[in-house]
Amino acid sequence: MFHVEKYTGSKEKQYQLMIKQLKALLDGEDDLIANLSNASALLNQFLDDINWVGFYLLKEDQLVLGPFQGLPACVRIPLGKGVCGTAAVNKKTERVADVHQFPGHIACDAASNSEIVVPLIKNNELIGVLDIDSPNKNRFDEVDEASLEEFVRTLVNYI
Repeated sequence: MFHVEKYTGSKEKQYQLMIKQLKALLDGEDDLIANLSNASALLNQFLDDINWVGFYLLKEDQLVLGPFQGLPACVRIPLGKGVCGTAAVNKKTERVADVHQFPGHIACDAASNSEIVVPLIKNNELIGVLDIDSPNKNRFDEVDEASLEEFVRTLVNYI
């Protein structure tokens, strides 16, 4: 049974506890949808000041909406378009302080002002992306980026 933990200590320590919880949630399960669903719920519970968190999965040269927490979202994103499509093509994290300044930004939720997108890569192949939006500008910093990349590396081991 899952229990909500009180996150204390440095931001790095808090992320480490959350990643430990992720491992416990996913241990023994290899279903893609189940694991992405629990991962998005865990991130939604852990992260403050976000309005959307979820996954887009690579299908036939486009990103297709997967498990998420938040308002209804764009269903399909072409590779190379918006923050998600750019992160997918480049296979590298995109951390955007102000999405309104990002060329070609795709606005699924008008309340979003900053975003971080981390590619899910397994065996050098793109599976999809983790996408997190915030209504606050400059919401995500270097600690978030490094920790969310570690979160995704951990998650990919279970899918």
